[in-house]
Amino acid sequence: MTSREDETLAQAAVAALTGQLALAPKPGLPDPRDLAARATRVDHRALRWSAKALAPGLAAMAAAARRTGEPTPRLRAELGAIGRSTEHSVGLAGGGHRGALWTLGLLVAAAALDPRARGAEVAATAKRIAAHTDRGAPRRPSRGSTVSAKYGAAGARGEARAGFPHVRRALGALAAARTAGATEPQARLDALLIVMSTLQDTELLHTAGPVGLRLVQAGARAVLEAGGTSTQAGREALASLDTDLHTRAWSPRGSAGLLAGALFVDSLPVIAQVKAV
Repeated sequence: MTSREDETLAQAAVAALTGQLALAPKPGLPDPRDLAARATRVDHRALRWSAKALAPGLAAMAAAARRTGEPTPRLRAELGAIGRSTEHSVGLAGGGHRGALWTLGLLVAAAALDPRARGAEVAATAKRIAAHTDRGAPRRPSRGSTVSAKYGAAGARGEARAGFPHVRRALGALAAARTAGATEPQARLDALLIVMSTLQDTELLHTAGPVGLRLVQAGARAVLEAGGTSTQAGREALASLDTDLHTRAWSPRGSAGLLAGALFVDSLPVIAQVKAV
């Protein structure tokens, strides 16, 4: 049974995901601009709708963590089982968000385990959960794990077991951009580009190979080196990267899920204020 706190965490995670979806222009990624004509073939409204289907599963993950009280192998197995059930529900609602579910599920569970944790502390707790093996996971390797093994990339599992370094980098980028006077959308886009600039995105490795991945990383760095999305030069570089990725049908989906994770962790102080009211 979930509590009000569990539901609050789940809704905050869904809000982080829909907030990520609302950003534009996101190079190679779904956003509000005429998605039906894009290589993703997924309508933006459908993605927003299916994101809501994550809420019950995320609340159940928070409840499991709160009930268990420690990042144990048992908790890891329970989170895996809830995650697989939630994937099925999301599929019925339109699909998508598999990578975001992995990231948000671990971070929601971590926040439930330690309600006072913020920022890197939440990522560190998620690392302790992810360190355990999910014994109930299907033995058949996923596409992501196959690509990770082929190219030696960390992949989603490696990212979690390292304490979500790209979530932490995105949090730092959000803080820096806000301090520099960027608008909130600009700060979030800069955070996305920070992730894209170094992440070994298995989706990109699958579709574009190592050379394509390096081109995307270099394109993201070019936007940041031009001053980021709060500058005219940065916006022009972003538009060029966006056009290039959509022409090639390359989508850095792993970066999008990690940005959603960062936006969730960033929202935790607000959650604490809501609970106190």
